[in-house]
Amino acid sequence: MEALEPSATLAMAARAQAMAADGIDVVDLSVGEPDFPTPDHVCRAAETAIRAGKTKYTPAAGIPDLRKAVAADYTKRTGIPVTPQQVVVSNGAKHALHNVFTAVIDEGDEVIVPTPYWVSYAELIKLAGGRPVLLPTRLEDDFKLRPEQLRAAITPATRMLLLCSPSNPTGVVYSPEELGALADVAIAANLSVVSDEIYDQLVYDGRKAVSFPTLRPGLADRTIVVAGVSKTYSMTGWRIGWTIAPEPLSKAIANLQSQETSNPSSVSQHAAVAAVTGPQDCVAEMCRAFQKRRDLVAARLAAMPGVRLPQIGGAFYAFFAIPGPRTSMQWCEQLLEKEHVALVPGSAFGAEGHVRMSFAASEAKLEDGLSRIERFIRG
Repeated sequence: MEALEPSATLAMAARAQAMAADGIDVVDLSVGEPDFPTPDHVCRAAETAIRAGKTKYTPAAGIPDLRKAVAADYTKRTGIPVTPQQVVVSNGAKHALHNVFTAVIDEGDEVIVPTPYWVSYAELIKLAGGRPVLLPTRLEDDFKLRPEQLRAAITPATRMLLLCSPSNPTGVVYSPEELGALADVAIAANLSVVSDEIYDQLVYDGRKAVSFPTLRPGLADRTIVVAGVSKTYSMTGWRIGWTIAPEPLSKAIANLQSQETSNPSSVSQHAAVAAVTGPQDCVAEMCRAFQKRRDLVAARLAAMPGVRLPQIGGAFYAFFAIPGPRTSMQWCEQLLEKEHVALVPGSAFGAEGHVRMSFAASEAKLEDGLSRIERFIRG
């Protein structure tokens, strides 16, 4: 436990909340959480489930209706046939990732993780007894892993590659060609692949996020897709995520989960069925709002002296290089102290010299926060 690092994102958010409780006007742009309410039809489905008494234990892997809905939705959007037996519903995507690493990784197995990376990846791999191998990527490459870099990092102990596109924390989206080149290396090295696709429907400028198993024949047999409702449907607190994996692995994950947590929240599962199978206008509307905010944030940041950032193609983050000699933690602490803006240091994501800003906030809040950041930089 002492070897685990606490979540820097939650730590920064807690500091911002404490300052706000003291009456300080804080602009908190640290947490990756949509500011939109959960759609009405989803909330109504939860209310209906409660009134119908659907508040008891469910199967450990999730209720059949939700597993069926997730499989059908993924098949429709990707063209890859998926059965409900390949889906395991968990208590959020973070729990789903924990299940995968615990089920697949043996003591000492290496997992290749491109950096910048989401803060929990390395810690979850360590918990499973694995060793995260962090491969730095460059801003000049839009923080994308190159196939020759992946190939050079593979050792006899390498078991798995972990990818996230659209990316948290950078917001970059790999093209099909870029992912295909990485897939070729993974196949040649006989690696399993975890594809974190939690932001797959939040993409901009006409892009289409490509699901990793669609890139090459046979990839579905070695890939575990992780997704959920938290970002797409603004359901972070409902805690519903899932894995889509080969059936034998899904069965093992379900057995593991049955001993860990029993089942995910019964009411949340019924709400998730309504989210996945119901009207999708809410997703399109949220995506349009995020793209508009992306345009605002990217333009304002790019005009600030010493600030550089990649092309933001999806998710709702700006990950930018900061000017000056300070560490990213020092920079964020001083920004919070002087201008009362909460961001997350890039060191938490394996990329010192950068910070992450969430633009899952109103345009007015973003304008205010950006003006404070600019004043801090120019000051």
